[in-house]
Amino acid sequence: MSDNTKIQVTLREDFGKGASRQARRDGLIPAVVYGHGGDPVHLLMPAQQTSLAVRNPNALLTVVRDGQEHLVLPKAIQRNFIKQTIDHLDLIVVQRGEKVVVDVWVHVEGEAAPGTTFNLEEASVPVLADATQLPESVTINIEGRTAGEHVFGADVQLPAGSTLELADDYVIATISELTVQDLGETEGEGEETAAAEPTEG
Repeated sequence: MSDNTKIQVTLREDFGKGASRQARRDGLIPAVVYGHGGDPVHLLMPAQQTSLAVRNPNALLTVVRDGQEHLVLPKAIQRNFIKQTIDHLDLIVVQRGEKVVVDVWVHVEGEAAPGTTFNLEEASVPVLADATQLPESVTINIEGRTAGEHVFGADVQLPAGSTLELADDYVIATISELTVQDLGETEGEGEETAAAEPTEG
């Protein structure tokens, strides 16, 4: 379920690429907060604390500015994969008791029948849940399932109070026969290599 991390933020007053780069050099992440009919609010957030907090993409955060607190969820995270840092955050305001739809990872339990393999059609699925009780994952069980079987939306195990935003007959995973590819003999396999005979001088 969602953690609630409090993060002290400041109002962002300088804009543009140069200002964004300077903010990141200063250990801050530019962010924009949207939601509930208000104008977007531009913030600067401490990079280290924020990066740790949003390792779970559905992390519930409390941003604190001038003594005022607001609950927010990450809406979009712009990452720099070379530097392994976060360049920018879009956040959405939520309220306690409010239901929101988020994508959560599908966790697979069990083993399919011998000689079969499973293919996860959806690595994540949309779930409707309380903003303060968002699941980190949902579960499907493939124990003993045989080739040709499917795992459907109706089979997804959900935490109490959450709803899968997919039809009951939506295919989440499929079970198929394990195929072994015959690559044939490798070049030169089974052939004896004659030793080179010295040439007469």
